[in-house]
Amino acid sequence: MNEGSHNMTYNSEREDIIIPEYGRHVQELIAHAKTIEDTRTRQVFVERVIQLMMQIHPQSRNIEDYRDKLWKHVFRIANYELEVETPTGVKPSWEDAHKRPDMIPYPEKEARFRHYGHNVQKLIQKAIAMPEGPKRDGFVATIGSYMKLAYKTWNKDHYVSDDVIKNDLDSLSGGKLVLADASLGGLDNLSSNKQKRRRPDNNNNNYQKNSRNDKQRSRGGGGMQRRRKM
Repeated sequence: MNEGSHNMTYNSEREDIIIPEYGRHVQELIAHAKTIEDTRTRQVFVERVIQLMMQIHPQSRNIEDYRDKLWKHVFRIANYELEVETPTGVKPSWEDAHKRPDMIPYPEKEARFRHYGHNVQKLIQKAIAMPEGPKRDGFVATIGSYMKLAYKTWNKDHYVSDDVIKNDLDSLSGGKLVLADASLGGLDNLSSNKQKRRRPDNNNNNYQKNSRNDKQRSRGGGGMQRRRKM
């Protein structure tokens, strides 16, 4: 057999596969579509390639916007050099595919107090907007209790005093919120009340047990009396 009659090409000598999940054959079909001169014929050919790609991964058909995703993959494989119409009317571009979202700067003010969580910031802003009075003072005391509970959860081995919570609240609110001295001794109320709700009521359980025993005794006693009469 003449070895020269076989034209063998190794994968290492071929062009790299742009999206491996579709295989080399789909990539070659899309490359062929770029050479089709007739606009209508090229459009039909690419649409059939889309159908072939859907058959390769039929389990993904239920994914939302899956067909739009396939069209984006076709343009990516074609290096965005394909003249066809998409169902949405928008042709994917290299710039859109490589667009990165803008960086969101992390608030420097919150960096020191991340252990309290972002919701504390919202509560503080809400308290600042409230008119001064007993209702606002009670709301501020609740915020302080929540801050102490969050601090203990974040660092269980470190003791936190009410003064630390008071100073942190002053910093977070820009000096607009101040914990009253009467509230400083009661910042543990939130966590203690939470534990009380979790603790079972032994007295109530004993009462239920005693009531069941009384019912059983009354039923059993009645049965004995009936037997004696008979």
